[in-house]
Amino acid sequence: MEIILKYFSDLTQQQLKHFAQLQPIYYDWNEKINVISRKDMDNFYERHVLHSLSIAKVIHFQTGTRVVDVGTGGGFPAIPLAIFFPEVKFHLIDSIGKKIKVVSEVIRHLGLTNATCEQIRSEDLKNKYDFVVSRAVAEVSTFYQQTKHLLKKEGHNELSNGFLMLKGGDLLEEFANVKGYFKFYALKDFFEEEFFETKKIAYLKFML
Repeated sequence: MEIILKYFSDLTQQQLKHFAQLQPIYYDWNEKINVISRKDMDNFYERHVLHSLSIAKVIHFQTGTRVVDVGTGGGFPAIPLAIFFPEVKFHLIDSIGKKIKVVSEVIRHLGLTNATCEQIRSEDLKNKYDFVVSRAVAEVSTFYQQTKHLLKKEGHNELSNGFLMLKGGDLLEEFANVKGYFKFYALKDFFEEEFFETKKIAYLKFML
């Protein structure tokens, strides 16, 4: 928890309570259904919670914003973001049922009323959202084609509606053929830990 408070010092008591509950809940469920490597569990708050919250360093979602987490896995980045932004609606999807089982139980244990989850492929989802978030799910051109139908055209945040993707390494080659506006945010500019040295957020504006 100390590493969260290091970078986000103005959390409410409810947020502090929820963040403190996360690790024991995941420890318990990870013993039953493995969704996080044991190595990462030892660095849970750095590699999962703080990594997810890096998106909050790039954008402060406005009240009523709708966000979908595609390929959510164990619930990252959406569950930490749902705790951080209680007035924002998050929908977590994954095609793998056991992962959604864990996510649903975490949401239930925390009592998060602004987060829902569903076992579904992004191609089959019909809802519309302001932002698509993801963590290293797929190559950007493939991911864009699979998820662009999920985005609403009009938004009300400081960033235009689009994609916020947690990625690592050199992204220039991956984005070389992307037509439209994109921007990379280096997480080492926000966090000093070595883990974040090569990590980035890739923002891609929704292209009409």
